[in-house]
Amino acid sequence: MNDSDEGAGRTARSKRADARRNEETLLEAAAAVFVASGVEAPVRDIAAKAGVGMGTIYRHFPTRADLIIAVYRHQVEALAEAGPGLLATSPTPHAALGRWIDLFVDFLVTKHGLAAVLRSDDAGFDTLHAYFIDRLVPVCAQLLEAAADAGEIRSDVDAYGLMRGVGNLCIGADHDPRYDARRMVELLVAGLRQSRPT
Repeated sequence: MNDSDEGAGRTARSKRADARRNEETLLEAAAAVFVASGVEAPVRDIAAKAGVGMGTIYRHFPTRADLIIAVYRHQVEALAEAGPGLLATSPTPHAALGRWIDLFVDFLVTKHGLAAVLRSDDAGFDTLHAYFIDRLVPVCAQLLEAAADAGEIRSDVDAYGLMRGVGNLCIGADHDPRYDARRMVELLVAGLRQSRPT
């Protein structure tokens, strides 16, 4: 391989890295807009949040469904990676669990919108749901186990059951301004605490 081939290889890798970073920026902006305004938010709002033109979004994601699915997968991966990091940096395992559940609530906002968008493609949604379960239940289980081992929470809490409970508390929250889903989820997480003998 000569110097020009090596230079071309570095340039191609650099362009791929730039493209990945740009896509990551778009996905993070879209996720933030979806959490704040729902999955039907105008694409121009996402473009403004990401600091790009609308054409850039359509180049990466030709349809709204493509964008929502990409955000969904991006959020699942971010949640999966967040668990161990939160355990390492939070003052207690229970605090790490609470912070992770808060991120999970943000994800659920997008997930509910995704279900509506993919209603006509049950197989596609089922595949994404299986991916979500496979990636996130073990992370939640790790957080629960750490908190139980530290004596902070009861030891009989099932990760899938907790995630399902949080999901159920979040359903319909956007339709009733009097209902504060986050507050209900906070109470649920606080209720996991192991009672101390007096």
